[in-house]
Amino acid sequence: MSSFVTDRGIVHYETVGRGKPVVLLHCWLGSWSYWYSTMEYLAARGYKTYALDFWGFGDSAKQGSFSVSEYVEMVDQFMERMGLDRARVMGHSMGGTVSLSLTLMHPQRVSRVAVVGSPIVGSSLSLLLKLSGNRQIARLLYTVPGVLPTLTKVLALMYAKDWRTLYDMLEKDLSRTTAESFSASIRDLRHTDLRPRLKEFRVPAMGIYGIKDNIVHPKQGDLMLKGIKEHVVHYFEHSGHFPMLDETERFHTTILEFLADT
Repeated sequence: MSSFVTDRGIVHYETVGRGKPVVLLHCWLGSWSYWYSTMEYLAARGYKTYALDFWGFGDSAKQGSFSVSEYVEMVDQFMERMGLDRARVMGHSMGGTVSLSLTLMHPQRVSRVAVVGSPIVGSSLSLLLKLSGNRQIARLLYTVPGVLPTLTKVLALMYAKDWRTLYDMLEKDLSRTTAESFSASIRDLRHTDLRPRLKEFRVPAMGIYGIKDNIVHPKQGDLMLKGIKEHVVHYFEHSGHFPMLDETERFHTTILEFLADT
C-alpha cells in the first residue's frame, strides 16, 4: 500500500505498469479498487496507471469537507508529489466530475480527460442519491443495525448485471466511509453545475454513459456534446452505471482507443 501525507491526512494510492501516465478517480462510495482490472489492462499496453482514494473513502484520511473542489486540489497535490506535470485523467461518476473540474481549474495538468457515467450537472442524480446527501438520513443509515447492509445489496441488484461483484466492492468500501463523508460528498456533487464552463475546454474529452444508468441520467453525455469542442461520447446499450462491469471488453477497448490518440 502506497500513501503520502497532506495537511488533511494520508492519501492512499496504488500504481500498476510502466509507461505513459493515466490517473484514475473513483466514484462516490468507491475506492481505487474499482479500477483494478482497467489498471491491469492499460498496464499491459504501455501505460502507468495511478488510482487514489479520495479523502473520506478507501484507506485515505477521513477528514475534510469532501467537496468536488477539495478533491480537485487533492489530485493536483497528488500529481505534484508523483512528478506528473501532465497526464491523461479518467474518472467514474463523482470521479469524472472531479476530472472535468481538474481540467478546468488546472488545465496544464491534463492532456486528455475521460468520464464514465459522470454528472455534468448535479440535478441529474437519482432521487436516492439526492436523499443520501441529507445528514439525518445518513446518520440513520449508519446507526440503525442492518439498514446499510440491506441497502447495499439492493443497490447492487439495481445498478449492475454482475451484482455480486458490485456488492462485494460496495460492502467493503462502505465499511471504510463515515456518515459525514457519505453525505457531504454527494451533497456537494448535487449542487455542482459545469455547464457554464464547458466551452473553456482545450483538451480532448470523452464520455461513456450506460443507457440503463439509473444513478446518473445518461443524457448528461449530450451536455458534453453541446459544450465541449473536441469531444466524443459513447452510449453503451447494455450497461447501467458501471460499464466496466457490464460490458468490460467494449469498455476497455473504447478507453484504450481514446487514450492512445495523439
